[in-house]
Amino acid sequence: MTSGPLRGFRDYLPPDAGARSELRRRMRAGARRAGYVELEVPCVESFELYQRKSGEGIAAETWHFLDKGDRPVALVPEQTPSLARIFVERGKSEPLPVKWFTVSKSWRYEEPQAGRTREFQQFNLDILGVPGLEAELDLLATASLLLDEAGAKGLYAFRLNDRAVAEGLGRLFGAAEPGRFFRAVDRYRKTSTAEFAGELQAAGVPAERTGEVAELLRGAGDGIPPAEAPAFLADLEHRGFDAPAKEGVARLVRLLGLLERVGLSDRIVYDPTVVRGLAYYTSSVFEAFARTGDGRSVFGGGRYDHLIELFGGPPTPAAGLALGDQTLEALLRDAGRWPEGEPPLDAYVVLARPELVPEGLALVERLRRAGVSADGDLLGRSLSRQLREAARRKARRALILGLREASPGAVIERDLATGAQRELAPGAL
Repeated sequence: MTSGPLRGFRDYLPPDAGARSELRRRMRAGARRAGYVELEVPCVESFELYQRKSGEGIAAETWHFLDKGDRPVALVPEQTPSLARIFVERGKSEPLPVKWFTVSKSWRYEEPQAGRTREFQQFNLDILGVPGLEAELDLLATASLLLDEAGAKGLYAFRLNDRAVAEGLGRLFGAAEPGRFFRAVDRYRKTSTAEFAGELQAAGVPAERTGEVAELLRGAGDGIPPAEAPAFLADLEHRGFDAPAKEGVARLVRLLGLLERVGLSDRIVYDPTVVRGLAYYTSSVFEAFARTGDGRSVFGGGRYDHLIELFGGPPTPAAGLALGDQTLEALLRDAGRWPEGEPPLDAYVVLARPELVPEGLALVERLRRAGVSADGDLLGRSLSRQLREAARRKARRALILGLREASPGAVIERDLATGAQRELAPGAL
């Protein structure tokens, strides 16, 4: 028998389990405030969903196996294909736009590392049926609300790009393999100059032009603010962008302008290294990243306009993002903003004499039914030990039954922060 969880898996004990639950509660409330409704999907799907719909990277990382009917199935590695399947099944009955959120566990068989486990939870936001940039605007504004509600205000920023712009860059510099070019650009900040040049050449970029690509990305720094991005993008166009890439520039400039209009310009940059690896992204792509520390990615997403059609549904524009629990936890812990856990009890019922157990249990039940969080001693401890337990549980007050100095049937209420106490008639509780 193993002495702990399997490699790549975690136990979440109190108070961390309660803290995680509290974060989900806050983000659920924020999503509902923004008009999203909750969707719940299975944890096992047909492996074929990921072989064809998520690209080779995700399919290679799935926990897949044959079920008892010899059907290839997989533990869900991400939620978007499930969402697309559901939309196709009932799309005709869903008035547009559809705004769904999911809070689900996912599994990927990849090498565990800091901030990345093989089992994790994701908070997903998706909009279907909106062809314009209003979808991206709503997603990013809502994501900002959720992160702020979770306690991360001021700790993050959004990096934006457009796949058409990224593809245009590849064509501009002669890349013959867009996928390899994307991987090289995505790894720009993580590789040496020589390694980056080698990866570009493997994508088909001539050796004499790899320096130009590196210089361009170096000029973008850690991201270009909205006010400066149009000039940077205009320079790219003048280098010889083709028509699809110019359309991507126009979309990107408009999106940056919209986000600036709604007051998010303080947390947005244009970043040409953001390309997103999944095969189904079609235009806008974005990530959130930590402003401090190692600048880790907090979430990713983008537009996937053709995915519904791949499932046999009608042409349906769509966009979404996925926020992982591990990255959010690291962001909040590094900033000292991790929640305390379960909220403290409002009341802890303390018994002065053992024979009062039935009366104490009845009081606890009455308080709970009235909407008050309450608990009491179940181990027959002494009065002093019960009071210590109430303090350990961070109860706001102790309700003490059976003290000799109290009137018959009365309860002594003690404020556990100040020590002040008063006598209450039973009906006053």
